[in-house]
Parts: sequence; C-alpha cells; structure tokens
Amino acid sequence: MTNGTSTALLTDEYELTMVRAALKSGTAHRESVFELFARRLPPGRRYGVVAGVGRALEALAGFRFGDAELGFLEREQIIDGPTAEFLADYRFRGSIWGYGEGDLYFPGSPLVIVQGTFAEAVVLETLLLSIYNYDSAVASAASRMTLMAEDRPCIEMGSRRINEHAAVAAARAAYVAGFASTSNLEAGRQYGVPTSGTAAHSFTLLHDSEEAAFRAQIATLGESTTLLVDTYDIEAAVRTGVEITGGRLGAVRIDSGDLTATAREVRALLDELGATKTRIIVTSDLDEWQLAALSGAPVNGYGVGTSLVTGSGAPTCSMVYKLVARAASDAPGAPLVAVAKKSAAKATVGGRKYAARRLDAKGIAEAELIRVTGLPERDDNDRVLLRELVRDGEVVGAEPLATARARHEAARAELPRDGYKMSRGEPVIPTFFLDERGTFLPTPYGS
Repeated sequence: MTNGTSTALLTDEYELTMVRAALKSGTAHRESVFELFARRLPPGRRYGVVAGVGRALEALAGFRFGDAELGFLEREQIIDGPTAEFLADYRFRGSIWGYGEGDLYFPGSPLVIVQGTFAEAVVLETLLLSIYNYDSAVASAASRMTLMAEDRPCIEMGSRRINEHAAVAAARAAYVAGFASTSNLEAGRQYGVPTSGTAAHSFTLLHDSEEAAFRAQIATLGESTTLLVDTYDIEAAVRTGVEITGGRLGAVRIDSGDLTATAREVRALLDELGATKTRIIVTSDLDEWQLAALSGAPVNGYGVGTSLVTGSGAPTCSMVYKLVARAASDAPGAPLVAVAKKSAAKATVGGRKYAARRLDAKGIAEAELIRVTGLPERDDNDRVLLRELVRDGEVVGAEPLATARARHEAARAELPRDGYKMSRGEPVIPTFFLDERGTFLPTPYGS
C-alpha cells in the first residue's frame, strides 16, 4: 500500500467493466495466465532494463476496494451489485513470477507472469503497466548513461522536469541502473537512495557579490562543497572559490557553454592555482551521447535531468499485458489451453512461458531462450530469469534496492561488446521461442 492509501483506482475503467461482464457470463473465475512483455525495444536500442518490480509489489499490497472506492464506482454506475460484492472482498490470491529488478530484457521477454482467476488477474493490467513502462524506460536510459560515464558518478536531478510522483520513481529507477545519488528527498526517505545537492544560480544572485554567496555556502556546508561557477564569469568564480578555501575546495559545477572546452580550461586553472584535488562536475541537459563525448574531458561527475526522466527519447517501453492461457472450461481443475492474438502487428505467442539466458563459456550472453508450456531443458551456462514474486497472494519476492542495483551491474557485464555501443542497432542478442519438444517457434516480436 502506498502511504496507506488504496491503489485500486489507479486503473482503467475497462478493467472493471470486463470483470462485470465476466461475472455475468460465468467466466470470471476461470484460471488464467497473463503475461507482461515488450514486443520490441525502442528504435536503435540494443537492450532494455527491468525496473519497477519493488514498486509494483508495494502497489499490489494496496490494491483494495474500500468504501470510498466502491462508492465512487457505484455512483458513476461503472459497477453493479454483484461486481461491488466481488470487489469488496478483492485481494490478489494468485501467483506472480517475473524477471528480477535490474536485469536486462529483450523483445518478447516475459517480464511478468500473473496466474489466477481471470477477474483477479485482469484488474492488475493498468497498475503493472504504468509502473513497469515508466520505471523501465528511465532505467534503460540510465543504464546507457552510466555505461558511458564509466567510473564517473552520475547524479539524478530531473525532479523539476516531471510530475512529483514520477520524480520519485525516476530517482529510484536511475539508482537501480547505476546512478550514484539523486536530488529528490522523497526518494531518499522512501527508498533509501543517497541524496545530494548544494545551490542554484538564485543563491548567487541573492547575495551582493559572488564571493559573499560562496562564503555563505562554504560556511554552511564546508570546504568540500560544490560551487556553481558559471553565474557570471567562470574564471573569476574559480579563482574566488580556490582563494576562500586555500585550495581545498571540493568541487566546481559548470552548467552552461561548451562543456568539454570549459572543463579543460577550468582543470588547467585549478591545477595552476594548486587546487589539484578539486573535482569538476558538469550539468546542462546531458544525455548518453553527450556523456560519451565528454569521456576524454577532465570531468569527475555528471548531473543528469530532463533526458533521464523522459527515457532519453523513449519515455515508455511500450510493454503490454496479454492473456496467454486460460482454463479450457468452467469446470474445477480444467486444464489450461494456450490463447493468442492473431491481429496484424499485434500478434502474441500463447502459452505460459519459462525463460533463461544462454551464456557462453566466458559468461557472455548469447540468446534469450523462452520455452512455451514446459520447463526449459537448460545447459550448464543458462541463467534462469524468472523468479517467484507472489505465491498464493503473498509477496515472497521483495528485496532491498541494493540487490536490484547489483543484479543490474552483473547482467550488464554479460552483454556482448556490441551491447556497449551507442550507435543504432538491433537487440544485442536474439530471442528464441521453443515448444515443449525444443522446436523453434516463429515469433511476431522483433527489434
């Protein structure tokens, strides 16, 4: 439950109208399997990053219909009496499996598998998609950025470029994918993401002189602070900061201009003044391509905002949630049968999935292997991708954010070298679907 409030209305109306109609037709309690996946990666991307798993499990715990929620739905005539009775007693009692948070994904990867009755599983569609689509978009962008930054820390600072709730989710997702800290305090309070921050240009403009502003900041935060030096004249500001601290200034931040050229000039000046340990932080609408271009500059860290929280051009992963199997009839214990869409450009692969990533002898990923309707026959180098998240309605897959962060680092290290390229390309490994006999199946999913 999020801050003690219900998450049940964070959904679309058609989820509940489907339940209403299924209750009337007698099919609402058929055992069903839903699958959340992406048909393709954003154009040119070579891999995606799974994020939002922990937030989804939290939201699931709060997915309850209380008097306020039911009252609204009844007043608006969205539900009838039998549906209200069903929802009043609703809690998810099925089971959920999914890729671990921080892991990588490719076209067709079954990121979440939900099994339960149709009525209890279908209503989770919008909730799960809204979390996974956004968080994974941010994490995928963040991963590319930290890849280009290499060992230089990245600070997430995009809160002012997105709505207040998404800002918290973005900070969390960026941390999973390797960002060192965030400017967002709610992300620090709620998820334990390290926070950082110093001053904006307004603080300098508030004071009668730049020196007065710097002295006030240093007196409050200490000599290890980071001074923003591009309000007026960068060279003069750097000289002032070094003089005030006797060469012990922690860092300077550059937020405008030709960052590569300016960083080199500032580094030379700092060294000339004896401030050889003073670091240089750059900001100003950075993205992964700019970070790559700055790799040869004397920069010690980056602050990234707008591009990160908007997925660097891919603000959603276009993930979908589809029914892939259902009970053959309404009879108790009826066997599951695979179902699939056949519509052009939106076809699906039916059947409950099992997934593994095939690695070579050196631990480098070669392929995503997805077995349909049967446990995969694995070789010694295959890594199982699905983990149990919910068992019979109880969350069993919660984990610390640090675990997701470490999983991402390990999964990214499995990528073939082409996965590290920023140039446009196909997914770095192929996805293969196999039936229970190991026969390869045609798939509608691609890059």
